[in-house]
Amino acid sequence: METPGLTAGGDYKWEPRGQNHGGFHFKLTLTDADPADGHNVYVETKVEGYSWSRIYGVQRKSVRLDKVIYDGAAQYTNEAWLRACRDRGSLRPDNCAQTLRYHRSDAARR
Repeated sequence: METPGLTAGGDYKWEPRGQNHGGFHFKLTLTDADPADGHNVYVETKVEGYSWSRIYGVQRKSVRLDKVIYDGAAQYTNEAWLRACRDRGSLRPDNCAQTLRYHRSDAARR
């Protein structure tokens, strides 16, 4: 994923039901690609039926994120979405990379 001010790359998988909460697991490196702009970067993820979760990076640095998004009922969901954004403050809208959509059956092909 890439957009002005940030890059993010990594991998994802759906954990099997009953293992690691059966959640949506992603590992990626989130990089503030324009450290002079003073804006932080973050990743948002959403699992079917739940609201967006935001995980912030570190300004002027790269961070490795390894997160499992889960809930007791999440192991029975089939879709998840992931996007990376640059927080540009309250006066200007954040700019985000294209939202990626993952389906549980995609994991079976990996």
